[in-house]
Amino acid sequence: MTREQPEHVLRAAAAIAQENSLVVVGSQAILLPFPNAPEALLASREVDLYPAMHPERADLIDGAIGALSSFDETFGYHADGVGPETAVMPDDWMDRARLYYIGDVTAICPDVHDLAVSKCAAGRKDADFVRVLLKEKMIDPETLDQRLQQLDPARHAVAGLRAWARRRGAEAAAP
Repeated sequence: MTREQPEHVLRAAAAIAQENSLVVVGSQAILLPFPNAPEALLASREVDLYPAMHPERADLIDGAIGALSSFDETFGYHADGVGPETAVMPDDWMDRARLYYIGDVTAICPDVHDLAVSKCAAGRKDADFVRVLLKEKMIDPETLDQRLQQLDPARHAVAGLRAWARRRGAEAAAP
């Protein structure tokens, strides 16, 4: 994806949901703070998002501009209407979130370390994403570890996630 593509999705999603504040939680959220992100981080064709004030309207977005929609067929990318529970991040992630303005649309985007936490929780399918963030020094391994420790150990295998992240760090440091 390019920066313009998620912006297009955000504008379309805002019109569909009739809400101008959207939370972007998936991997393509990286394009908001890092418009020139490494190509290896831009492989996804979807923008995971939900309306900030009315998350239940994510289904409307998914139906109108989601996977296999005419929007997707026309442009080659789409929205994935998700909910607030989709991305596993520390409870206070919203305190660190940044706002990005695309015309009248406000995109609420997690701090890149919180985004990395969600990718660690997703596991194997997002190993490359986390590895590239570490290799390119877009995230600090110690900050990532601290954020992982903030997860609720009753709901998440925190020790396992921390070990998984350390392995990605070792792989990123390898020549």
